[in-house]
Amino acid sequence: MTSVTSLDELRRAIAENGERPEGPARNARAEQLLADAESLGTPLAVIEALGHQLTVYNYSSEKDKAFVPFARLLRMWDERPEDFDAYETHSLFWRFKWMSTGMLGQPHIPLDAMENWLEEMERRYRLAGHSERAVRSCEFHVASHVGDMERAERAYQAWLSADRDRMADCYACELQGQGWWQVLRGRDEEALEVWAPVLEGRFTCAHEPHNVLASSLLPLLRLGRLDEAKANHLRGFRLVRATESMRASYAEHVEFCALTGNEARALELLAQRPAYFTDDGHPSSKKDYLAVTALLMDRLVALGMGDRRVPGPAGREWTAAELAAHAREEALALADAFDRRNGTTHVGDRLRERMAREPLVDRLPLGVRVPVATTVPRPAAPAAAASSRAGDLAALLAEARRRSEALLPSAVEAWEAVERAAGDSPEGAELSARDRAEIAEHRALGLGPDGADLFAAAAALYAEAGDLGEALASRARGVYARTLSGKLDGALEEVTEPYRQCLALFAAGDTGVRQTASVLMARARVLMRLTQGADGQEPEPAAEAEAAGRAREAAREVLAFVAGHAPDTEDPHLLSRTAEAHAMLGDLAAGPEQAVPELTLAVRQFLDAGLPWYTVEYESRLAAIAHHLDDLEAAERHLRAALEHGGEALPPLGHAHLHLQLCEVLTESGDDAVAEAAEHALEAAYWADEAGQSATLGAYARHRLGGLLHHQGRWAEAAEVMESTLPDLTPQTHGDGTVVQTLWWLGDCLASLGDHRDSAERRLQAAELAARWPEQRDHATLAHLAAESLSRAGLPSEADAAYARAGELWRGLGDLPGQVRALRARAWLAAEEEVAAARALMERALDACREVLAVAQDDGERLPAAAELAGTHHQFGGLLADHEGPSEEAHGHLVEAVSGFAALGGPARAAHADALLTLGRLEAALGRSADAAARAREVLTACDAEPDPAGPLRSRRSDAETLLREATA
Repeated sequence: MTSVTSLDELRRAIAENGERPEGPARNARAEQLLADAESLGTPLAVIEALGHQLTVYNYSSEKDKAFVPFARLLRMWDERPEDFDAYETHSLFWRFKWMSTGMLGQPHIPLDAMENWLEEMERRYRLAGHSERAVRSCEFHVASHVGDMERAERAYQAWLSADRDRMADCYACELQGQGWWQVLRGRDEEALEVWAPVLEGRFTCAHEPHNVLASSLLPLLRLGRLDEAKANHLRGFRLVRATESMRASYAEHVEFCALTGNEARALELLAQRPAYFTDDGHPSSKKDYLAVTALLMDRLVALGMGDRRVPGPAGREWTAAELAAHAREEALALADAFDRRNGTTHVGDRLRERMAREPLVDRLPLGVRVPVATTVPRPAAPAAAASSRAGDLAALLAEARRRSEALLPSAVEAWEAVERAAGDSPEGAELSARDRAEIAEHRALGLGPDGADLFAAAAALYAEAGDLGEALASRARGVYARTLSGKLDGALEEVTEPYRQCLALFAAGDTGVRQTASVLMARARVLMRLTQGADGQEPEPAAEAEAAGRAREAAREVLAFVAGHAPDTEDPHLLSRTAEAHAMLGDLAAGPEQAVPELTLAVRQFLDAGLPWYTVEYESRLAAIAHHLDDLEAAERHLRAALEHGGEALPPLGHAHLHLQLCEVLTESGDDAVAEAAEHALEAAYWADEAGQSATLGAYARHRLGGLLHHQGRWAEAAEVMESTLPDLTPQTHGDGTVVQTLWWLGDCLASLGDHRDSAERRLQAAELAARWPEQRDHATLAHLAAESLSRAGLPSEADAAYARAGELWRGLGDLPGQVRALRARAWLAAEEEVAAARALMERALDACREVLAVAQDDGERLPAAAELAGTHHQFGGLLADHEGPSEEAHGHLVEAVSGFAALGGPARAAHADALLTLGRLEAALGRSADAAARAREVLTACDAEPDPAGPLRSRRSDAETLLREATA
């Protein structure tokens, strides 16, 4: 990097360095620039370089270095104030505030020195004629820091009462401090009211709304405004993530995650900023960071993860328990240093309160993907857990049988508790054959397709216990379990044997209705599986039809058997068999509409039996049918019912699928349902993560969530979600359409956030994927959007290449508007270097329009070409006027534009008004005031005739009035 040799070069270098990211590299460059400035022999050069150095130190982790350049600046001012120009004079007094409040974060600076400095600031401000507003603000921060609340309140009121002048902080920064005071006094609602203009974007600055978004998180959580807290975290973290000097705000985001069940994301945040553990340039923010680290680690220890490896200070590996102790010790030592300096216990008291905070919500899904999970162990069911602790095997058995009898979803878990207790207890040797049969059977139920062998073992134990009916039922269930793994050959023959034996036993009075109905249902299930074919294979039509007929007969046999032998039963086991039989008949119906009555009956019977969790599968099928039939209201109703009835019994993957289905239905229901659809996409992502499907179903749910947030204009939240899911989205798993759409949405979000370089990168990535598709319209659109982003990012040559690529694609598609707009965009870029090149591109655009007009067959071809021709004349005239000055040539193009838009009539009235205004301004510049006034009046007449007050001409009225006023002055 070369040295500077003049004041102008120094200023350019300072400006360039100011645009670099905060951090040591920028600070080092500022130090070099100061050395260069001193070699110039110009006092103002040294003053400007010192000011720059002070600024970069202040906005970095090396805040402690800022005091030296300021002391030197102040000495230079006292010795030769005439060396300072107006800007540097203002800057010197402005930076007094940085020094006054900056001392608070350095515990080695005595309190007396801070008070003396505050008095010096007040004296100098008074002599310079500045308001005391900035002084009282600094006094407020000193008093509140040491815990002198009475003085802080007086200073606060004096701060608000004093006049605002050029030395006052910007509105955003002032509101941040005022809201912080309300929080400190326990007034969360008032704080959020104070911060509202910053949170809404009305007031911003270099570090706002970054700070306010972070500070608002806990107040919002305490007030139960969880959606706002979640949104502010996603918005705010994007802002502080790359801003080195904002360690305290970064800590507030870590704390938010630790207190909302998002421990995994909090760990990820710690891992992203390892230097924050050790950077010593600002001890106050280091104290805050270590405090929330201790809070997070204590949370992990409480969850039983004290031995987990966690990110920590460099040089060694850390467990959560080790880092908790280290962070607490370091944070308390820093707090003690501040309290010794201040002569109070205020800093330490607040720190201990912060580290002792308990979670404010158990679960707050954020929608973002984290690379690791912190799975919280689920507590055992209360009854089972209590009995297990007491070692009461008999109580465990009784509880397990109660759950089995009621067909509760937790029955399998209860029998697992019995099995564990039996293995740990001498009483286990005394378990009866029936006890062991039930244990084996429920373990088999929990294994699904892998439980066939255990069903056989259970059957043998039931037979040993003398219950031949249950033995046959277990054998039949085992056959069905094998079919679930795709083993269909011989299944019907295998299930037929226990089926016949059980019917014979029942006829002889040697088994009951429940056992027989279980065997009949198992046979019906096997027949249903035969209609579906082996995994990955379509059944032959004839075999499928035969199996369907048999399955239909089997389902009806179940219904007839229960109706004939237990017509008034209230046994949930028998009622569940009849409900399932009706569901089978629905699945075997001739079409979706014919299936609805049977499936509806099945749902009603399960509910009547007190078994709502069994309805989930069938409500989901009814929803799918309704969706297929375009009955979105019914689909929504069924999905909501499925979620309600599934409740806690629904496994995580079931939750994920249902929430995602409901998201899709609501998305199709219109804009009014988009916000709720996003909530269900968020829930789907959360439950997919819980089910271990983060990279598959979870990634798709986040894709949907990102799109829905994009639709609502929640750009920062959408970008955070989509950036987190992109690593998991692959064309092989999710389809290249999903990947392209996610990149497209993300590019839109980044463009709206002003991150044009990153936006261009995402749009180019999407364009590369879309280039493989047979239909090239998406490819062309993405290439054009990427060119726009490259242009806005200040990369003209790259933008020109991208526009050229897009233009060729548009031409290949026969899309004249796209082709012409790409040429016009290239012309504007070229005009910055060479107007002749810009002229050539504009002429090509005009020729392309004329060629289409010459062969147009109808209005569908003619009107778009005419509109683009007029638009190109408008832009050509504007380009010439901007880059060559007012001219008759520019005037001629604008006249053509006005004429062209006028010929297009009402649909082009806004474009016609714009062309008139541009022409009028040019005529005014050419000295033709009367013509300019006439153009303005024509626009105003059109505005008066506009039928819709909110129509496209509304915004043109004020421009026309301004032009008329200037032309007639």
